[in-house]
Amino acid sequence: MRTYGGICALLLIATVTLNPATAAAAQNDKDATGEQVFPPLWDVVPENLLNFPVKGNKIVIDPWNYRERLGVYKSLLNSSAKYFTNFGSQNFGNILWGLPLQHGWQFRTGRLADPSSVTSCGYEDGDLCISVRSWWSCMNYYLAVIPFLGAVEAGLFREVPYEIELLPPEERRDDFCYSVADCRSRIPELMDKWKAYFEYLQFTEQKAMGPETFSSFILDDALHYMWKAHVASIAYALPKFQDSLRYLPDPEANFGEDWANAVDFIAATHFCTDLQTTNNFQVFLPQRMLVEGDVLPSISGFSPQQNRVLLSMRALHKANQLTGGLLLKLWKKAMSTEAGRKIGRKLIEDLASGQNYDPVGIYNDLKRVDLTAHSFLRKSSSNID
Repeated sequence: MRTYGGICALLLIATVTLNPATAAAAQNDKDATGEQVFPPLWDVVPENLLNFPVKGNKIVIDPWNYRERLGVYKSLLNSSAKYFTNFGSQNFGNILWGLPLQHGWQFRTGRLADPSSVTSCGYEDGDLCISVRSWWSCMNYYLAVIPFLGAVEAGLFREVPYEIELLPPEERRDDFCYSVADCRSRIPELMDKWKAYFEYLQFTEQKAMGPETFSSFILDDALHYMWKAHVASIAYALPKFQDSLRYLPDPEANFGEDWANAVDFIAATHFCTDLQTTNNFQVFLPQRMLVEGDVLPSISGFSPQQNRVLLSMRALHKANQLTGGLLLKLWKKAMSTEAGRKIGRKLIEDLASGQNYDPVGIYNDLKRVDLTAHSFLRKSSSNID
């Protein structure tokens, strides 16, 4: 019964976090303005690698410039578009959309600027500078450059006749890597995970039956590889940049850690990160940096829905900490089958789309998906990790 109680508690937190009525209202606002469909400056960033400068037979990219880091994402999306033709038009079904959309939100809300105010990076009009003192920008490096170099190593850009080199920041140079060879020598396991995702896409191309079918992959399998690499990037970067949290106001630092914790729960469902689904989910995130004096659940200038989301993320993080990570382990067990993940995804998608939500029904569904008390507790005690 303790197992079921943990799952039920998680579902109750999710209920508060993504209230259907608030999700619908937020989505309507977004559709009305159209401003948040694509990341800022999406139309003016490099379309492919050949749009970046070439120096000494190398394509040189500055990942500490928002336009160029976003261009890396756009190159990834465009080069992988052929694998997602079965998932909607205009490449909107590509599951890599979650990465540039999250990066665009960080830029739009000022989270990539220098929070220490020692430099003017990110504060001047039209400034595209990404600060190495920003916790968000350093964390994002491992969700931008490392996926990109993993794709390069996997052969996604094999037609590009140049080597790739990334420019270092002015500080903390040793905390990053700058080429396939450099990253392979420093973080081989993380490179392997991102390479595996892009190799999976290419393998399915080889299996395709005809010239008009570029890919035959199962979406859940692709999401498995992508999320496995995604959470590995966060897990690697989180302790490395723990000291950068000191530059942030306490409420913002807490939110950053709460968000990183929440991603683990989302990832376990193999949540689809295509364009529309990511936008539906992202409307709940705060549209400015949190500052001293921001107290949940009544932060001035935030909607009741945004306050509720932040409070619920905080509660989920605290609950996971108080249980020594058991809450996440139970959730992963519940999501360990395709049927369980389908229920988990439907939970999030229904809430974000404003559809009817029945937590008791979802709870009962989960109990039927290989989660009898005896089998679940036996599996949990013998192989909880």
